Amino acid sequence: MSVADLRSKLPEYAKDLKLNLDSVLSEAGAPGLNKAQIAMVALGSAIAARYKPLTEALAVFAEENATAEQVTAAKGSAAIMGMNNIYYRFQHLVSHPEYASIPAKLRMNVIGAYKGDAKNDFELVSLAVSAVNGCGMCIDSHDKVLRDGGISVQAIQSAVRIASVIHGVAVVLEQADAAG
Repeated sequence: MSVADLRSKLPEYAKDLKLNLDSVLSEAGAPGLNKAQIAMVALGSAIAARYKPLTEALAVFAEENATAEQVTAAKGSAAIMGMNNIYYRFQHLVSHPEYASIPAKLRMNVIGAYKGDAKNDFELVSLAVSAVNGCGMCIDSHDKVLRDGGISVQAIQSAVRIASVIHGVAVVLEQADAAG
């Protein structure tokens, strides 16, 4: 199933999501991002949103607009953020200060696997996935790394806009499936 097929399944009450989906998946609608970055962020966000048909459609979109290495980076980012966002959200929310002094002891090698532009692309996906997963500590961290890496606030906002639309589409389509 393609993104267009899923878009057509959105009910009339989600018309804004239809319009926003078309917009954020284009360079004009995602200022500061190139087509590959848009595809990577969309795929990572879909993985985080956990609606399989949307993830499959955006995997095809990503394969059409990004390199195999970029697609792998998007998947790797979604995987590691699936773990980190839970751990660091706990650290941020728990009131007992001792937890902050205990090492995480979680392997996170994939975070350091990318350099230069590839690092920024990985971080854009990490930020978007962290937004979907609601981890403020991770959002702050990735935002800082991106800005320090020369990525504009507008590009960062575009990544989060993509994540928000993808998540909204996933929620509506999943509920439409559940309703029959």
